[in-house]
Amino acid sequence: MAVVPARDEAAVLPETLPTLLEQRYPGDFRVILVDDGSGDGTADTAERLAGDRTSFRVVRAKDRPEGWAGKVWAMSEGVRAAGEPEFLLFTDADIAYAPGTVTRLVRAATSGDRTLVSQMATLSTRTGWERLLVPAFVYFFAQLYPFRRVTRDGTRTAAAAGGCMLVRRAALARAGGLTAIKGALIDDVALGRLIKRHGGRCRLDLSRDVVSRRPYPHLSGLWTMVARSAYHQLRYSPALLAGTVLTLLLMYAVPPAATLAGLTGLALGAGKAALAATAGALAWTIMTATYIPMLRFYGLSPLRAPALPLVALMYAAMTVDSARRHRAGKGGAWKGRTAP
Repeated sequence: MAVVPARDEAAVLPETLPTLLEQRYPGDFRVILVDDGSGDGTADTAERLAGDRTSFRVVRAKDRPEGWAGKVWAMSEGVRAAGEPEFLLFTDADIAYAPGTVTRLVRAATSGDRTLVSQMATLSTRTGWERLLVPAFVYFFAQLYPFRRVTRDGTRTAAAAGGCMLVRRAALARAGGLTAIKGALIDDVALGRLIKRHGGRCRLDLSRDVVSRRPYPHLSGLWTMVARSAYHQLRYSPALLAGTVLTLLLMYAVPPAATLAGLTGLALGAGKAALAATAGALAWTIMTATYIPMLRFYGLSPLRAPALPLVALMYAAMTVDSARRHRAGKGGAWKGRTAP
């Protein structure tokens, strides 16, 4: 059973919903789209795309109770309507699926005895801002939640990618259901932690079979995507905010600064300039080398890698702006709603 929470997604559904409806799965596979208070005809668009398929239905979410995040509430409405399938596939409305993906997800869960199988969708890199910021977004996510550690048993590292999360329904229920993460703005990480905390086994992978069709043609859209939840991830802690920004500066800004300062010192004949230049260049080179595989995954030139420090500074600014938005009462704003 696939559950698709959707709020004002009529524009993107024609590119994505058919790819889910046309999955050939050797069992009972149904799709529920939860219309989360849309004002753009999302439900009508979905029903038109589905035609007379009996394996599809639209559920209109009830009013969101206090304390629930909008997306998690819509997911829970889908679970309520789903009955008792063995697996629940939580997937975003902007996600398109390659043929056979659902079968491969279930096979990965059953053959590997996994409770939660999630795939990080390939994001759009059509525009200049997307090419600059999107690979780094996935890179930083993987730094925080290394995929191998998420998958490895016995580690505390837990996460998932919200666009595509296949979970065993019974295990989710035993862990307390979605009620246990009802206020989570970052529902994927929260779900991964919930499952692993209750003894579940997780798997997280990068994927080309799962693709986001949501465009971010302007910097403002990407900025909002990060800023809406970054401070929530830091548990609204000024200390964690300061530590995060300081860490980003030390890891990504200091090496190029030391390199440039050292080279300038060498030109002026400073005695210790060579050491600063060498140390900075070495750190910058290592940082660049770790970023190249992500750029290659997205089909982008490795020559972009040395610009990672600049991108990191932009993400630091987004994180600070996330805190500012929270203090202004606009934290977690998304499609006309703010965080609970």
